[in-house]
Amino acid sequence: MTDRFIDLLRHGAVTGDAVFRGRSDDPLSAVGLAQMSLKIKYLSKKTTPAWDHIFCSPAQRCAAFAHQLAIEKQLPIKVLPNSAERDFGAWEGQSANQLAPSDLAHFWLDPLNYTPPNAELLSAFQARIITVWHTLCVNTDWHHALFITHGGVIRIILGEIFRLQPAALLLFEVPPACVTRLRIPTENGSPSLIFHGCFSTVETMLI
Repeated sequence: MTDRFIDLLRHGAVTGDAVFRGRSDDPLSAVGLAQMSLKIKYLSKKTTPAWDHIFCSPAQRCAAFAHQLAIEKQLPIKVLPNSAERDFGAWEGQSANQLAPSDLAHFWLDPLNYTPPNAELLSAFQARIITVWHTLCVNTDWHHALFITHGGVIRIILGEIFRLQPAALLLFEVPPACVTRLRIPTENGSPSLIFHGCFSTVETMLI
């Protein structure tokens, strides 16, 4: 049996400023929609076999685009309620410049033990996303899936695959419309990373 693949696509840029945006349900901006449309156009030409299923976060910055894409490509879609981004509590809607530098330093250096006020614990966020990930891996209804999701979710999944410590998760750059392709062995073996990141200017010129 052949291996399976899953593409993790972070949503594009959203309306509003650059802030901590976990459960805040802002829609894609015009730029974000263009970013994702361009990425899908490129991936569609480079994806073999073609996607046969779409999964997405319940946040509208993921779900609205995912549902439209599912209609266009006539693919089954499933919203995964537990795949929402981390809730940043009192930091929701705040930019880094609005927060105390000492609080930010603690957050970046020791994310497991430093939690923003009223935010979801990192350990709880990890457990929630890892459960979603393992459920996807054992689901045999798909062979090559597209999962439209969040930067934090992608970091947690990569951390699980590479068995990383919590502080290392923030070392992954996951910009808007970033794509990560993973291989999932059908029989023995562990999931592996095929590629991660944005496309170069040369690649996008070839679309």
